[in-house]
Amino acid sequence: MAVESTVLSSRMVLKLNFGTNENGNPIVRNKTYSNMNNEAADQEVYDVAEALADLQTNPLEGVHKIQETVLVSL
Repeated sequence: MAVESTVLSSRMVLKLNFGTNENGNPIVRNKTYSNMNNEAADQEVYDVAEALADLQTNPLEGVHKIQETVLVSL
C-alpha cells in the first residue's frame, strides 16, 4: 500500500541556554517561531535560527524544526 504525506504546518524552536539552577542542572528555554514556510530547506531554517540567535542575550543550544504531517493511503 502506497502512502502520501502532506506537510500541514512547520515551526522552528530555538533552545536557549539560561545558565544552571542551584543543583547545577542546565536551564534551557524554548523560543518558538510558528507559521514557517512548509517548503523551507533545513539549511535555510538553520541559517535563520542562527541569525535570530545572534539577537538573543542567551547562547543557542540547539535548533528544532517541527512539522505536522498528514499521511493518506493511496
